[in-house]
Amino acid sequence: MNTPPLHDAAPDSLLALLHTRLQAEPGRRLVLGLAGPPGAGKSTLAQALAQALPGRAVVVPMDGFHLAGSELARLGRAARKGAEDTFDSAGYVALLRRLRQRAPGEVIYAPDYRRDLHEAVAGAIAVAPQVELVITEGNYLLLDQGHWSEVRALLDLAWYVDPDPLLRRQRLEQRHVRFGSSGAQARQWIEQTDEPNARLIETTRRRADLLLR
Repeated sequence: MNTPPLHDAAPDSLLALLHTRLQAEPGRRLVLGLAGPPGAGKSTLAQALAQALPGRAVVVPMDGFHLAGSELARLGRAARKGAEDTFDSAGYVALLRRLRQRAPGEVIYAPDYRRDLHEAVAGAIAVAPQVELVITEGNYLLLDQGHWSEVRALLDLAWYVDPDPLLRRQRLEQRHVRFGSSGAQARQWIEQTDEPNARLIETTRRRADLLLR
C-alpha cells in the first residue's frame, strides 16, 4: 500500500475538507478517525475541530475504553497500560457501529477518560441525534489485528497525526509530569511503554487517508 499524501495539520485547512464532505452527504453522520502515536496531539486537534463546528461535531475518544486499573492488575497488564491489549477494543467497535446508525431521536452516551483519575468514566459524553460528525481519536484506530481490525471500515475519514518525534516525546513527558509523575518516572514510562507502542502504531499509518504534519 502506498504512503498516504501529506496534508497541513492546521485546523482551518482541515475544516475545509470536512465542510466539503459534510455538504456532499447531507443527513448522514460521518465518523472521522484521528490516529497516531502517544503525544502526537490527536486530542488537541480533535477538540479544535469540534469547537469549530459547535452543535455539529462531538469528540468520542478511544481512551474511554481503557480497562479499569483493577482489571489491568488482575490481568497482570498494569505496567503496560496503553498497550493495544489494555483496552476494551470490542466495546469500542460496538459503539462506533451504533454511532454510525444515527437512530432518530436517540442520544448515545460514550465513555471518556479522566487523566486526573487515571480511569475511564462511563456515560460522560452525550452524542445528540443532530450531531453530523463524530471525531474519534486514539492510538490503535488503524491497527489491523484483533477487534481493532474492524475499526478502519467504520471510519469515513482516517487521518494520521505524524508530528516531529522530539516534540512528541517532550509533550509526553510534560503530560506525565502534569498528572503526577516525576521527570524520571515519566522518562522511564516513555521508554518502557509509550515508545514500544509508538513503534507499533507507526506501522499502521499506511492505512490512513492523509498524513498530517
